[in-house]
Amino acid sequence: MAKLNCWEFKKCGREPGGAKSREMVCIATTEGSCSGANGGKNGGRICWSVAGTFCGGKVQGDFAQKTVSCMSCDFFKTVKQEEGADRFNLLKPSGNTRFQ
Repeated sequence: MAKLNCWEFKKCGREPGGAKSREMVCIATTEGSCSGANGGKNGGRICWSVAGTFCGGKVQGDFAQKTVSCMSCDFFKTVKQEEGADRFNLLKPSGNTRFQ
């Protein structure tokens, strides 16, 4: 089974070319420094650690501000379960580090 990115799981339409992309493209869909994290494209499977994502109908803050809401999110729980304790990445990399 293919691993879904947040915009695919949530069907938000905020990805480039998506149904709601004219209004706004979510930063999780374009955050290249996170590519490969938890097996996702850009910030698509680590969106909780990407500042300024568009979720729940509004722009969210940084990781510290959205921790409670993200950790109770069905998508977060799905990724955590799919990755397992030994492979799950909670935080995005710093600098130009890319996940393999």
